Amino acid sequence: MKMHILSGGRLRMRKAIYYPHAAPAETFELPVSYILLRHDRGNVLFDTGCHPDIGKDPIPRWGDMARFMTPVMTEGDHVLNSLACVGLSPDDISHVVCSHLHTDHCGCNQFFTKAKIYIHEAELAAARAPDGVQMGYLPTDWDHPMPIEPVADGHDVFGDGRIRLVHLPGHTPGAMAALVRLDRDGLFLLASDAVSVRANLDDNFAPKNTWNVEKCLASYARIRDLEQRGATVICGHDNAQWRGLRRGADYYA
Repeated sequence: MKMHILSGGRLRMRKAIYYPHAAPAETFELPVSYILLRHDRGNVLFDTGCHPDIGKDPIPRWGDMARFMTPVMTEGDHVLNSLACVGLSPDDISHVVCSHLHTDHCGCNQFFTKAKIYIHEAELAAARAPDGVQMGYLPTDWDHPMPIEPVADGHDVFGDGRIRLVHLPGHTPGAMAALVRLDRDGLFLLASDAVSVRANLDDNFAPKNTWNVEKCLASYARIRDLEQRGATVICGHDNAQWRGLRRGADYYA
C-alpha cells in the first residue's frame, strides 16, 4: 500500500485559537491537506479539502465563516488537481473517509460519485441536527446522493488491519482518525483536527474551536498511547510538520 499526502492550499486563521499566548490579532497560515491511500482493493481518500470555488470567492459558499477562515489559495488548489498529479480522477476513488464534516475537510465530497463515503455515526447525527448549520456543518459540502456509510470506532476499511478508523471526539462529536499500517514505513495515525497542530498535543491544550474539551483531552491521551506503540502522528494543519513530509507524487509505503 502507498500513502500520498496531497496539498489543497492554505487557510489564514487567528493564531490564538491554537496558541493560548498569541496576541488576539495575530494570524498564521495553516496547510489544507488530504491523504490518498492506494490499497490493492481500492483507492481510499482521507478527507477532500475545500471546494474549488473557495479559491475564487469563499463568501457565496461559506458566508460569514470566511471572516474567520481566510483562504490563501488559487482556483487550482483543490483535490481534483492533486489527484490528477498522481494519475487519478475522482472516479478512481473507491472510498472517501471523512475525518469530520467541517468545510475544509469535506468540501469536495460531491465529486466522488462512485465512492462509498465513511462518516462516523456521531458526526452524521451532529450534522443532521437542527442546529447543524450553526455548528459549522454546511449541507452543500456533505449532503449528497452518494452512499454514506455511518461507521463506529475501530471500523476496518478492508478487513485486513491496513486502514482502521479511530473515533477521537473533541474537536467535533464524530471526529475520526485513520490508523494506517504500511509495510516499509510503519504505522501512521492520520489525526486530522483531533490534533490540528502538534503543540496542542504536547501542551495538552484544547483549541478554542473545540466542541468538548474533556473529550478532546481524552482523545489526546489515546493518541499518545498510539504514538508510544509506534504510530507517527500526522496533524491536521501543522505547518512545521507539513514542510518535512513527503508530498504529492512522493509517497510512504
